[in-house]
Amino acid sequence: MLELSAEQASGARQFGVHSGDCLDVVPGLVKRARQRFDLVYVDPPFNAGVKRAARAARGTRAEGAPAYDDNWGGLDGFLHMLEPRIAVLREAMSERASLWLHLDYRAVHDAKTLCDRVFGRARFRGEIIWIPGNGGRKRDAPNVTHQTILIYSKGKEMLWNAADPALREPYASTSLSMHFQNRDAAGRRYRERVIAGKAYRYYADAGRMLGSVWTDCPAMRANTPLVRETTGYPTQKPESLLERIVRASSLPESRVLDPMCGSGTTLAVAQRLGRRYAGVDRSELACRVARQRLAALSRA
Repeated sequence: MLELSAEQASGARQFGVHSGDCLDVVPGLVKRARQRFDLVYVDPPFNAGVKRAARAARGTRAEGAPAYDDNWGGLDGFLHMLEPRIAVLREAMSERASLWLHLDYRAVHDAKTLCDRVFGRARFRGEIIWIPGNGGRKRDAPNVTHQTILIYSKGKEMLWNAADPALREPYASTSLSMHFQNRDAAGRRYRERVIAGKAYRYYADAGRMLGSVWTDCPAMRANTPLVRETTGYPTQKPESLLERIVRASSLPESRVLDPMCGSGTTLAVAQRLGRRYAGVDRSELACRVARQRLAALSRA
């Protein structure tokens, strides 16, 4: 039987799904592995004031086992829960790391102030407006049909793979016809622009950099019983969304952390992309679902 070195064993304990509160679990992960995380994606409860339950079985909408309680006694209670955990996550990040905090209108603006306090305002790197594609229900005010992901860096620079195809989209047809008139020796269409005396070449087939409004990662992929990636765990996020985030802000040798991992979407994507990962959740149901999902992915 092959025995692991102390360093390998420490890494193995970091790898996988851990049951408990990230406030208590994450410092131990860093201490044992002696390495920090390059990417932290946090999808906490949204302060919706309700209890969430999983679907009873695949292919049904009936509620089953309780998943988690999203009632914090109001916004102040929610922020009181969140701030010390954000502080712990900051300490678990490498100097090139980024934290992506996923919330909606109920708490995101106050959470932005909270994160400014923990990271410093200069470490706010932007936000993603995610359009899940779900219909709204309000009758007395504008329907909120987007969610917001705040991005913070630990240091002055953060990993950002701008050339990754996941962060590119096709140029508009008008732009292609008007601007991409040149071809190189290989036949690739391009345009050149001179900015401050320096020439830059843009290739049509590389696409343009994606903006901050993401409309092409529908939530339905994760929440319909008819799709393979659906687990039935409430508020599950689609793999396409997490794949873009993981590819944007990590490298193959990076470690990825999801401290409130729910059904394990971040972990499943990280595993498929060859990243080391750790997931933490207080819900025993979430940990069980995530472990089953990862095991099934390993067998596929």
